[in-house]
Amino acid sequence: MSAAGNKLLVGLIGAGIQRSLSPAMHEEEARHHGLRLHYQLIDLDLNGATPEHLQPLLAAARVMGFAGLNITYPCKQAVIPLLDELSPQAQAMGAVNTVVIDGGRLVGHNTDGSGWAWGFQRALPDADLGCVVLLGAGGAGSAIVDAVLGLGAAQLRLVDTDPARAQVLADELNRRFPFRVSAQGDADQALQGATGLIHATPTGMAKLPGLPLAAELLRPSLWVSEVVYVPIETELLKAARALGCPTMDGGTMAVGQAVGAFELFTGLKADAVRMEQHFRQLLEHRRT
Repeated sequence: MSAAGNKLLVGLIGAGIQRSLSPAMHEEEARHHGLRLHYQLIDLDLNGATPEHLQPLLAAARVMGFAGLNITYPCKQAVIPLLDELSPQAQAMGAVNTVVIDGGRLVGHNTDGSGWAWGFQRALPDADLGCVVLLGAGGAGSAIVDAVLGLGAAQLRLVDTDPARAQVLADELNRRFPFRVSAQGDADQALQGATGLIHATPTGMAKLPGLPLAAELLRPSLWVSEVVYVPIETELLKAARALGCPTMDGGTMAVGQAVGAFELFTGLKADAVRMEQHFRQLLEHRRT
């Protein structure tokens, strides 16, 4: 997909996204490339909409000339049946966070996994991947598991409020990564002997505050990776840092996935370091 006429219209579909920094990140990076890009938030919560409204929203985006859309909670899996094509990565992950509209066709991609891996290698380069627990087998979690296994995790334990969903994902992953993935009944059981924890549920978001698991299950030897970035310091990160756990905030993944999405939307090479610096500046400005 390449930018035409130096103008581009893109957006984000999700629930409770008014504090998203994606518009500012994409628009500023586009400016550096001499591109006029407008990034529109399409917040389901503002109009009482649900994932069932995805089909007319996608049709409207096509008619209005959108170059593409980012997709976030709770639509990353619900959007799949509505697309014309999936990239191999999105197909493998069973989740879509980026839709490119090319010649009227809706093509689903996933930059969450690569975005998480980019951030993880920057924030926790020496992390022990011997036994990793992933909390949340939904859209974000299903993208991250491919990345963490690709980085060499020896064991991956999945925990979800829907045990059947965790088991389905474990079975699918074991077909590609034999004998490395298991579905666990609860976080207490899964964290026994674990070296790291990846949190990939909405708990901790500004609209869903709280801890996704009992703080007593954390220990200093456990590294903790968070996907939520609004707020940037969630209750989970506060508890982990108080114990001295090595941590990775959700901002690194937010930047990493945005880099991939920007390149898909525009056909231009994004400057990841510049985008992260801008992201951190935006966060600092928000605090003041």
